Amino acid sequence: MTVTAALGVAAILAVASCAQVITGFGYSLLSVPLLGLIIGPVDAVVGSAILVSLVNLVVAVRDRAHVRWPIARTVLIAGLTGLPLGLWLLTLLPPRALSIMIAVVVLAGTAAIWRGLRLTPRPVTIAAAGLLAGVLTTSVGVNGPPLAAVFSAMGLPPRPFRATLAAVFVPVTLGGLLGFAVTGVITHVAWLVTAIGIPAVTLGWLVGDRIFARLTSFRTVVLCALLLASVVTLARAILAG
Repeated sequence: MTVTAALGVAAILAVASCAQVITGFGYSLLSVPLLGLIIGPVDAVVGSAILVSLVNLVVAVRDRAHVRWPIARTVLIAGLTGLPLGLWLLTLLPPRALSIMIAVVVLAGTAAIWRGLRLTPRPVTIAAAGLLAGVLTTSVGVNGPPLAAVFSAMGLPPRPFRATLAAVFVPVTLGGLLGFAVTGVITHVAWLVTAIGIPAVTLGWLVGDRIFARLTSFRTVVLCALLLASVVTLARAILAG
């Protein structure tokens, strides 16, 4: 990896980490499509997963009192069930198909929040979102949109929204990493991204946490993050062709 590429990776990861701390799900939305332009989609998925697990662990521990545990448990059980299917898709589908999957998922989440969707927190709805998030964790590394859309539709306040997402993503992402290790898709490039990303992610965390404490319109921030990610992922899908 060249110096220019390494600096690009660091900048992407810092911004993605900042978004993750602010919205609870922005890391993979930004990092996977952009890193894919530099290192390829598979290494982008794996490298991002290693780093985001650290970010989510910090959020989950700090905000554990705000976690909605009944929701988190339902999502977690369903999410872990979806990991093997996502891993199978990762090893089966070509890069263009993965890019299109990312674009479709992000656009769907954006549309749901923009339309002001409202849902009753029923177990079947929560489980469906969790299952999809599990599949996306090990296939495209972008697992936030379905959960963000459902949590937003439930009207969760900002801190429980972020804390519950983090509590779910920690074990789901660790399960995904185990799957990556078993199938041998963790390459030296993914570890290099991790090494480059640790200081960048730390910087993004510090900035994002300060912004989160001063938010006045959380829904608008979430929507803007998804809109930005939609543009990025669509561009990635087009360029992959």
